[in-house]
Amino acid sequence: MNKTSIIKQTADYVKKTLEEEWSGHDWWHVYRVWQTAKTIGVKEKADMFIVELAAILHDISDWKFSRGDDKAGAKKARKWLEKIKVDKKVIDEVTYIVENISYKGGTNKVKMRSIEGKIVQDADRLDAMGAIGVARAFAFGGNTNAKMHDPDIKPMTFRDFEDFKKSMKVNTVINHFYEKLLLIKNLMNTKTAKEIAKGRHRYLEEFLDKFLNEWEGRS
Repeated sequence: MNKTSIIKQTADYVKKTLEEEWSGHDWWHVYRVWQTAKTIGVKEKADMFIVELAAILHDISDWKFSRGDDKAGAKKARKWLEKIKVDKKVIDEVTYIVENISYKGGTNKVKMRSIEGKIVQDADRLDAMGAIGVARAFAFGGNTNAKMHDPDIKPMTFRDFEDFKKSMKVNTVINHFYEKLLLIKNLMNTKTAKEIAKGRHRYLEEFLDKFLNEWEGRS
């Protein structure tokens, strides 16, 4: 099993699969998560083959675009890895990560069982923070026809995954900051990611403060 070849084949496959995706869950999101996961993985001394494969495949079929099927990504990842004859042990670990990585409105209670899973989850969450996180939030809002901001619509809390899925049709981009983006700093798994998250979190706070002041004509 040539690991370098498998990683390249997988990256090419995902890039082609997501070439028409523009919601913020596109190939370049995957690329950034991949690169961030490599940075964290080296520092955390993880199995880089699993880290890279899971990072590349983590959004191969996001539940938000798969009729709410939160197992769609894991199924598609497994089918691909079996096709290129990756070892079963690796497939099982990668698909577990893909299936359980999602934030799901803060209702996901599954804890990653390996350092590799924690690293990929951290990398994915970091891409929802900072300047990129702001850009992705508005890209997704535009893709789903969400309002940019409406002061009369208050941020929500979610009882469970089904409750969260229903909210996707009525929420606003700015509320997404309160419902997710500002919360994930405290959800990082690894020491490396916690350090990176500090600066990205500050950027979110500064942007939100500036946005709301401009909304009211104060600056």
